[in-house]
Amino acid sequence: MGLFDLEYDPEINLLPKDGEVNYFGKLLNQTEADHYFSILMNHIEWRNDEATIFGKRIITKRKVARYAECAFEYTYSNNTKTALPWTKELIELKSKVEKRSGETFNSCLLNLYHHGNEGMAWHSDGEKDLKKNGAIGSLSLGAERKFAFKHKESKEKVEMILEHGSLMIMKGETQSHWLHRLPPTKLINHPRINLTFRTIVENRFI
Repeated sequence: MGLFDLEYDPEINLLPKDGEVNYFGKLLNQTEADHYFSILMNHIEWRNDEATIFGKRIITKRKVARYAECAFEYTYSNNTKTALPWTKELIELKSKVEKRSGETFNSCLLNLYHHGNEGMAWHSDGEKDLKKNGAIGSLSLGAERKFAFKHKESKEKVEMILEHGSLMIMKGETQSHWLHRLPPTKLINHPRINLTFRTIVENRFI
């Protein structure tokens, strides 16, 4: 199933079962999207991501940053990070995402993909720090990239194109039953920034 088989109706669930994904199309117009993309590229404290897989420390070319309403420890792939305080622009974007989606968030994980060769392998966002079945708001800026879901059991796939300035919401049991990825491509040679607004359970705050 491809996104372009459907209209950009946020009421439509793009998953056939076991979860809910809604695509809102462009949350930001071209001027707004360009504005925020430039600021985030130059003023976010980007760091190369790290993961420990089978005891081996991996450093990715993709860069990440974590921001939240207060400092907290966020653990995944056996690495623990501490979030930075919101910037003015991130607060503005969080407000826009919350208003459009009807959800609320207290943290954001940002990813910077420098070009199409950088992507993300199949995974689900099921870290214990996250609110169980909580919504994740994915805001895309920069290069348009294909995004894919794969059911963990049936292996059904759903693919879509995430546009510059667009919003996608994943919620319900999506993370329990579906994997997702950003496949690499040689056709894209300019960067993409992805902001995933999340809810960290309060008893994890420090």
